Amino acid sequence: MKVMVRNTPKGLEVYVPKKDLEELVVETETPDIWGGWVKLANGWKLQMPAYDEPPSLPATIEAKKLAEVED
Repeated sequence: MKVMVRNTPKGLEVYVPKKDLEELVVETETPDIWGGWVKLANGWKLQMPAYDEPPSLPATIEAKKLAEVED
């Protein structure tokens, strides 16, 4: 799914246009967000693409929503 990643005063935010959803990134698998998953404030986990040279933000990228698993 296409998402937009941007910096905000509160932190990194992901916007999903098809869902009209804006959520802050609350947890990441890697120190930066590229090449691992990110967890959004609403509980969604997205697999972010890996880049040799990370894009400058804001950036529209292709991310994959991971299956939600109950803990």
